[in-house]
Amino acid sequence: MARGPRYKVPFRRRREGKTNYYKRRRLLLSGKPRLIIRKTLKRIIAQIAIAKLEGDYILVNADSYELKKYGWLGSTSNTPAAYLVGLLIAKKALNKGITEVVPDIGLNTPSPGARVFAALKGAKDGGLKFNLGEKVIPDESRIKGEHIARYAEILEKENPQRFKLQFSEYLKRNFHPKDLPKHFDQIRQKILEEFGG
Repeated sequence: MARGPRYKVPFRRRREGKTNYYKRRRLLLSGKPRLIIRKTLKRIIAQIAIAKLEGDYILVNADSYELKKYGWLGSTSNTPAAYLVGLLIAKKALNKGITEVVPDIGLNTPSPGARVFAALKGAKDGGLKFNLGEKVIPDESRIKGEHIARYAEILEKENPQRFKLQFSEYLKRNFHPKDLPKHFDQIRQKILEEFGG
């Protein structure tokens, strides 16, 4: 550990690897609400928040578990689910009068094609205004889950036992992963219809 009269102990959340305060300061100085995208092993979480002295105040929240309400049978943590969560939070935000945000992906590595960018693409398609580079967005086939459907078909032919193990959650719901792109379009349409467009 560093010692000496000029050493300064970092903030607790910085030491724990939870907050990059330099990045957070730049986001807060924009004066716009933040569109926060976080991912866990089982879900995608999106929130729109404003900063206050006592802490962040959440204005709108969307979670991939909410997709089940619309009939979603796929995974709640994959790229299609991330896009749908982004679309859902955008529609909820527009209903509350929020039109412009600044994206906040936290400590996620900004890899092109990552799930956080699929969620941001969904929010942009939903009507929220913010800057998003075209190079980082996953292509349309990945957003629809065509890569998952293709992989499932190949795996089912080559190794049926592994297919049943890897896609057991899909099969429990009587849903074949090869139908994911079509199912994605149906759920997307349901979200758009609920919020009028």
